[in-house]
Amino acid sequence: MRLSDRKQAILAAIVETYIHTGEPVGSKLLTGKLGLNVSPATVRSDMAWLFEMGYLEQPHTSAGRVPSHLGYREYIDSLMRPAPLTPQERGEIDSLFNVHNPDPDKLLEDAAGALSSYTNCATVTSSITPKTVHIRRLELIAAGSNTVVILLIASNGMIRNKVCRVDFLVSDKLVEFFNKFSNARLGGMSIDDVSSSYLSAMAVNLGEYSRIFNPILSAIFELCKEMGDGQYYVSGSAKLLEYGELNRLVRDLLLMLENRDSLHALFSTGGERQNFKIIIGKENQSMELSDSSVVMTGYEVDGVPAGTVGLIGPVRIDYARLIPHLEYFARTLGDLMTETLARD
Repeated sequence: MRLSDRKQAILAAIVETYIHTGEPVGSKLLTGKLGLNVSPATVRSDMAWLFEMGYLEQPHTSAGRVPSHLGYREYIDSLMRPAPLTPQERGEIDSLFNVHNPDPDKLLEDAAGALSSYTNCATVTSSITPKTVHIRRLELIAAGSNTVVILLIASNGMIRNKVCRVDFLVSDKLVEFFNKFSNARLGGMSIDDVSSSYLSAMAVNLGEYSRIFNPILSAIFELCKEMGDGQYYVSGSAKLLEYGELNRLVRDLLLMLENRDSLHALFSTGGERQNFKIIIGKENQSMELSDSSVVMTGYEVDGVPAGTVGLIGPVRIDYARLIPHLEYFARTLGDLMTETLARD
């Protein structure tokens, strides 16, 4: 059922007042804020209707009302009017990116920290690996008599490495042989196509070296899978402890933010091509997030979806303020990532 203009105005005023005060909103306070030519009795009647329809809740025995998760959803989808950023606000976000780090992973990690400090929320930045990304170079580096470092450099500038213990004596000759062999067969290959079966076939072609290089081929598969799955950087989890309304589930929420699989389930499908995705409280499938809201949007590198930027905070966050800030932040991050990878 579509709300009347007056009920829309009342609901929007309740949501915005509660976001800024954290206190239940009464009809007397609301009448003064609305500027409508209606009596407190009329406002009380409309609030009672909104309560009956599930848009408002009454905490304990308070005479005031607070928005329900349904009320927040109606507000975000139909009533919210985000204000454009001022030049000063854009400048503040630009200043978060003063340091141009040539390492894309470090840039994403630093971006998560900067966004958390700016919004006072927990933040997540993630990268996705398009199927077009291929192996630029593989390099085996001797790190000891029985230890090597495997270095994987992808076409999008991402770098991964893994230390691998081997049961043979590492020599310059063996390292040189493997580097030539692996780059001839894996160089230019899509990260997504590096399967265990393909690497098993490679091992057969190694002939007498097959057995000794098997652990290295297994490590290469793990590196490719890790790169293909993308990266997740979390910052500001401790800030969630500052919000009293999250106390009930905050411990479980902090543990969830340390779990890569949980992050992947939450952020891997959100906000492609800078479309916002907002999940409010009980809309979240994870019980740990039932008192929280998640706001996420995608960012692009060279016009291609490259990852997600997200905020996690209480349901009572200032959506109208944070959404334009997050949108500009994601666009700026994408532009900087594009410049960084172009230099590589």
